[in-house]
Amino acid sequence: MPSFTLTVNRQRVTVDVPADTPLLWVLRDELNLTGTKYGCGQGLCGACTVHLNGTAIRSCQTPVTACTQAPITTIEGLAQNGLHPVQQAWIAVDVPQCGYCQTGQIMTAVALLAKKPQPTDAELDAAMSGNLCRCGTYVRIRKAIKLAIQKPHD
Repeated sequence: MPSFTLTVNRQRVTVDVPADTPLLWVLRDELNLTGTKYGCGQGLCGACTVHLNGTAIRSCQTPVTACTQAPITTIEGLAQNGLHPVQQAWIAVDVPQCGYCQTGQIMTAVALLAKKPQPTDAELDAAMSGNLCRCGTYVRIRKAIKLAIQKPHD
């Protein structure tokens, strides 16, 4: 089995997995980083969103071979000290209902704000449109992102 060296949450790790293994399963099964969720397995729901070199990607559709040259950030590594301002806003607004999609929602929002610190409503809607929430907490998600915009980011 081939070995792959990755940088995950600022740490170098080596995993022995088949080359076509999705990053999601490397994170969850090999590295025990279970904050990233399996939702649909087709890259449609956003539950598995992580950052690859700062860009939000669907880890269920990204093979491990595509991740060896860029840093990967999961929800567990989002903030170095305490909680990221988006995570703080999520708590302040009490966003989660069931909570299953929230990791992907947060990771998408953080990537958006890193690239566009003051997004318009249309930009916010466009960035978040690929993340599904079965509980329908979209109003609270939007409110939390707007609150996070007011705070400094890592």
